[in-house]
Amino acid sequence: MAVMVNRVLAWCFYAVIFTASSLTTAAPCGQASSVQGDNKRVVADAFDRWAAGGTRFFNDLLHENVVWRIKGSGPSVGEFRGREVFLDRAVRPFASRLSTPVRPTAVRIFADGDHVIAHWEGSGVARDGRPYANSYAWIMRMQDGKAAEVTAYLDLAPYDDVLRRIPLPAQ
Repeated sequence: MAVMVNRVLAWCFYAVIFTASSLTTAAPCGQASSVQGDNKRVVADAFDRWAAGGTRFFNDLLHENVVWRIKGSGPSVGEFRGREVFLDRAVRPFASRLSTPVRPTAVRIFADGDHVIAHWEGSGVARDGRPYANSYAWIMRMQDGKAAEVTAYLDLAPYDDVLRRIPLPAQ
């Protein structure tokens, strides 16, 4: 009988300790943790500046050593290690083929701990006058207020069509 009482008391003790530690480390019900809220705010602010005409979105948001992965199938799929590598090999070659930059038109942002998901619609105009529109979902792992890893999903057919259809401008 004494063994059973000791086990019950030990179980109760551990339950109280677990509950107390959860209450001191968890955010109040319905509220984002500080890091989660901060990460979501950083991404939302960067999208707001971009939508308003800003041109520093990737420099502001991406960690210098970001690992950016484009998922799917086609010639644009790949992994880019480092912000400058990503900008030089993916962003600038695409942007140079546009007469108006891609701007986010509808953005939904979700956060869970150090991960932020941005689901957004973007549109612009190619240098041949044809519209470009796409839907994107970027899953970002944040570190110190910057995206350290990004997995990007988008419809690669219109993206690759712009790269194929519009020649790189002479430098």
